[in-house]
Amino acid sequence: MRINKVKYIFIFCTLLIAHAGFSQKKESAPNIVLVLMDDLGYGDLSCYGALDIRTPNIDQLALDGIRFTNYLTPQAVCSASRAALLTGCYANRVGIAGALGPRSETGLAHSEVTIAEMMKQKKYATAIFGKWHLGDNKEFLPLQQGFDEYLGIPYSNDMWPMEYDGTPAKPENFKSKHPVLPIIKDNEKIAEIKTLEDQSTLTGLYTDAAISFIKKNKNKPFFLYLAHNMPHVPINASKKFRGTSKQGLFGDVIQEVDAGIGRILETLKSNGLDKNTIVIFTSDNGPWLNYGNHAGNAGGFREGKGTSFEGGHRVPFIVRWKGNIKAGQICNQLVSAIDILPTIASICKLALPENKIDGVSLMPIFNGDMNATPRKNFLYYYRKNSLEAVRRDNWKLVFEHPSRSYLNQVPGKDGYPGNTPENIIMPYALYDLRRDPSEAYDVKNQNPSIVSELNKLAEEARKDLGDDLQNRVGENVRPVGKLVKKIN
Repeated sequence: MRINKVKYIFIFCTLLIAHAGFSQKKESAPNIVLVLMDDLGYGDLSCYGALDIRTPNIDQLALDGIRFTNYLTPQAVCSASRAALLTGCYANRVGIAGALGPRSETGLAHSEVTIAEMMKQKKYATAIFGKWHLGDNKEFLPLQQGFDEYLGIPYSNDMWPMEYDGTPAKPENFKSKHPVLPIIKDNEKIAEIKTLEDQSTLTGLYTDAAISFIKKNKNKPFFLYLAHNMPHVPINASKKFRGTSKQGLFGDVIQEVDAGIGRILETLKSNGLDKNTIVIFTSDNGPWLNYGNHAGNAGGFREGKGTSFEGGHRVPFIVRWKGNIKAGQICNQLVSAIDILPTIASICKLALPENKIDGVSLMPIFNGDMNATPRKNFLYYYRKNSLEAVRRDNWKLVFEHPSRSYLNQVPGKDGYPGNTPENIIMPYALYDLRRDPSEAYDVKNQNPSIVSELNKLAEEARKDLGDDLQNRVGENVRPVGKLVKKIN
């Protein structure tokens, strides 16, 4: 009897040790869920001050982790921002600029390492559901860039042959030359988005795919990149969510996304993945303000999408990692999307790409030091490779440059855009973002030493990455991927 008792104790202890070993192994390889919105502004979530839009699930994500207030997207435009996010590099370093259109002959070069490719060092399952926008030719699609699965559209949802009201584009409209908007699964087109009603299905489609992927891979580490189309125009919500917000269709769209996030969080919890999954929520750039009630809110910052002012770059950034990141924190330190790749590498103990990157690890902040400053500088590039501003800490020096401007322009309504002048010359100016986050008054004459310091930073950047405004080519810029044309 005593022997059996000892035997059972031994078996129990063995199982306990094995379980502990399994837990340690699992904890050493956390899952990553990266949610990227399209044209979501700083003020479009209730936890960032949105009015009459309720986002309880995303708010809870912030309560359970860190909400950042000083996070900058690398560029204020689609393709460039996404290239930077996935490679940890300024977009001009990897040769990507602007927003790639249908039938593009360029894309993200295969020599660049994406987050998905980096995760393969530890055999992560990888998937993207949503908007890709780094080359629509098969050669550049996600499965050729480290992802195991892909379901979504290859570029922006307004790149289709339709007018703003959803009717076929007239011959004089350049959009009439666009192909029908495809839905691609892995490498092949499986469906088309032909109407505004079809647009309303995308948020649910991606959410369902994300949940299925999580369930399928619950017993191994995974990297899930959920890249929503919304609220990039044209916007639409499914019938279930229309009329649920006091902010009209735009609010309905945001609340449907929030409900989808809630479903994903519940899936993680019900499958025992809650504490071993890092959830990241952010946006590719600020709001497209000239679309009025179909556009977002820049949260009081100047300008919006397509500009180098804070309204174009500063967007929500929330990170939750239960049991590792202390809940309920707010971080006001300067960080950027290019910092996500090296931070994930640090967490998962992965080797960084051999090519030079520009991001820095945010682990000091994740570990609870809200005074840490892993990033002190930031470069604002736009219009191919034009250095339009530089920042050190809270000082921002803006160089004279042509820019679009939403200021004093009457916005559009119900899906139609308002006027947005594209070549307004922005003056050379210094802004103290601590006192003047809306970039309203120039203080360069009162701070000559700061101006001198920032000009030195700019000169280093021009040498490294170039500057089209000065016709300079950077020493460390790498070529964009180009379509290989077969010769018959």
